[in-house]
Amino acid sequence: MAAALRAGLLGLGMMGRHHARVLRSLAGVELVAVADPGGDPHGVAAGLPVGDSVQALVDAGVDYAVVAAPTQFHEDVALALADAGVHALIEKPLAPSTDAAVRIVDAFAGAGLVGAVGHIERYNPALQSLRRRIESGDLGDVYQVATRRQGPFPARIADVGVVKDLATHDIDLTAWITQAAFTGVTAHVAHKSGRSHEDLVAFVGTLDSGVLTNHLVNWLSPFKERTTVVSGERGTFVADTVTADLTYYANGIVETTWESLAGFRGVSEGDVVRFALGKREPLLVEHEAFRDAVLGVGSDVVSLVEGARTVRVAEAVLESARAGQTVRV
Repeated sequence: MAAALRAGLLGLGMMGRHHARVLRSLAGVELVAVADPGGDPHGVAAGLPVGDSVQALVDAGVDYAVVAAPTQFHEDVALALADAGVHALIEKPLAPSTDAAVRIVDAFAGAGLVGAVGHIERYNPALQSLRRRIESGDLGDVYQVATRRQGPFPARIADVGVVKDLATHDIDLTAWITQAAFTGVTAHVAHKSGRSHEDLVAFVGTLDSGVLTNHLVNWLSPFKERTTVVSGERGTFVADTVTADLTYYANGIVETTWESLAGFRGVSEGDVVRFALGKREPLLVEHEAFRDAVLGVGSDVVSLVEGARTVRVAEAVLESARAGQTVRV
């Protein structure tokens, strides 16, 4: 039997504790080192010594590391891991800037290492099923993608605004579902909670496939919403990633003879189907995919190149909001 991969975890905050739980349950992996200069407020270490820097993971001889530190530290940590020959799964966003993201990409490519970004929505059962169905042609031509990601402010986030923390989910999943790249964005942001970073953004985008996108993201709502709506030639898919439900609203094929009703409704209503999906925890699926990539037996990860592209789009969103005009990506 092959020896277990030795994993390390940097960052023991709210997200770090979930990574630790999954790493300890992951077949073929042993969590051997943890580190956080702020200590271990959630008792994640469970008997392991708590290092104060990424060097503690390197010194422990880890095969790969999970980086759950604040975004502002991602570049320094990632470059140190690449220099030490350690594979890394880095929480999203990959870096605080496009330039930093590119340096990370280059460092891992130059060292021949596996690097990935923790865009966890890609592993949500509803979105995985949605992408498969779009690929198989169930929707026909895709016309539009609209997302809503709303909820209360998470006190743990202090170094970036809602665009880089939350909207990067929607940027990544939109490009992934459609297999198309953003070519332009037009955005507006607001600051309503007294913080230096924006807490609300509304933006529209264009993809190189001709698909139009629309995104509403905020930290100002007293309820949590994570919805992706994809409309196309044959109907509309609605994915709820909070509940991992996927529903399909088909365009009708039965003619509406009631003239006034037909005029009001436009496209006629067809069948509505909510799919029965197997619902595994997305974080576990993400970790399995990264483990397999390190072992060379899989590639279903969010690449560093894709992560850098998402950072670039997020920067374009902020640039558009500042300039009050459309920004080409």
